[in-house]
Amino acid sequence: MQHGSYESRAYAVMLMKDMFEVSTPTLLLSLKQEFFTQVVQVLRDEISQKATKASLQVLVHACPFGRNRVKAAEAGAIRVLVDLLLDSSEKRTCELMLILLDQLCQSAEGRAKLLNHPGGLAIVSKKILRVSKVGSERAIKILHSISKFSSTPSVVQEMLSLGVVAKLCLMLQVDCGSKAKERAREILKFHAKAWRNSPCIPNNLLSSYPF
Repeated sequence: MQHGSYESRAYAVMLMKDMFEVSTPTLLLSLKQEFFTQVVQVLRDEISQKATKASLQVLVHACPFGRNRVKAAEAGAIRVLVDLLLDSSEKRTCELMLILLDQLCQSAEGRAKLLNHPGGLAIVSKKILRVSKVGSERAIKILHSISKFSSTPSVVQEMLSLGVVAKLCLMLQVDCGSKAKERAREILKFHAKAWRNSPCIPNNLLSSYPF
């Protein structure tokens, strides 16, 4: 992945994906920072759709573990994922990106890097109800992590101005998973004092606000 041609780097990451599917947690926990740097670089270079998916699957396999989440975040994974999501519409690719973002945002480093990206909250909110049930559930989980552990007055206001609050209210009206609805309701309750009387929420959605 580090020195090969685009084609050989693509084959390398696809082979690694197959290896990771049968790897033990002990092996995955021993991954070094350089590994994450190289996989993120394959993502950044957008070598091919297959290489992108394989890279995402490799990172998804590696990032249930806390130390690996931090390493991936420090390798620049959050910025690359947000930038790719801005231009991606392929269902499975978007799902993988949101799954990985959800994993990374379970660490303080990941949440900080998402909030530092000017398009981070916006693209996560945009993908709700636009990708799939899985995509919506993961996007809601990301926002829930932000709201529960990393909310500040400026973050709360940004979520309102970006239309995140209106999207959450909409989630309570449509047919989606019960867990996603529960998390959306919790987010709205976390910040009810700042949000529920805001003119930014359309009247037809304000009726769904969980007082």
